[in-house]
Amino acid sequence: MLNRRSLIKGSVAASAALALPTRAFASVETASRRDQALFDIAKRELQKAGSSIWRSDIVGIADFGLRSSEERFHFVNLEQGSVRSFYVAHGAGSDPEHDGWLNEFSNVEGSNATSRGAYVTWEWYKGRYGTSIRLGGLDESNSNALPRAIVMHPAEYARRNHVEKWGRLGRSNGCFAMDPEDFREALWNLSGGRLLYADWLSLGADGEKVADAPATIRPHLANGAGGIGEVGVGTY
Repeated sequence: MLNRRSLIKGSVAASAALALPTRAFASVETASRRDQALFDIAKRELQKAGSSIWRSDIVGIADFGLRSSEERFHFVNLEQGSVRSFYVAHGAGSDPEHDGWLNEFSNVEGSNATSRGAYVTWEWYKGRYGTSIRLGGLDESNSNALPRAIVMHPAEYARRNHVEKWGRLGRSNGCFAMDPEDFREALWNLSGGRLLYADWLSLGADGEKVADAPATIRPHLANGAGGIGEVGVGTY
């Protein structure tokens, strides 16, 4: 089982990132309240992950406390002090009603659900959806990412015009599926040993919580998972 101290080595393409230096983080005093919270979460999770993460310039944060009709996958650039947001799908097992809201996380094989926690991004590979990014789970809550084939990949059902037509994205089998146009940026900016963190954060544009966590998630948040209360944005 993978954890923050033991990491299966990625490919040569990913390990080559070790040679690239990590620069100092940019000042973010003028960031919005939401972005400041995202910076804090990114720094916190990088510190927890330690040497499991090879590049700390950009962190991906998937906020599954927002509906899939929202741009909830944030590219948090700690060097530039900037945040860019994109669409990302969640697993069908996390949203059986297909209403666009994630209702539960699961690490169980065959659940087709999204898993919460920290991941390390590995190498590119050619899969069912074309060029994709392999992921390694760093927490007990996502330790089955590799055997479950939980990856980042492009998908037609994650396009923004799918939201325009249906009011929400389609669902994955637990993978982080993105609009193919946006996924090109993920290939360059989030692969090669970077951190991806997924959780129910529910951060609105002003930094306030925009939705209450469902009962299937709320007990776990009370035990310290989740992150919003830990970065001073609010509590559940």
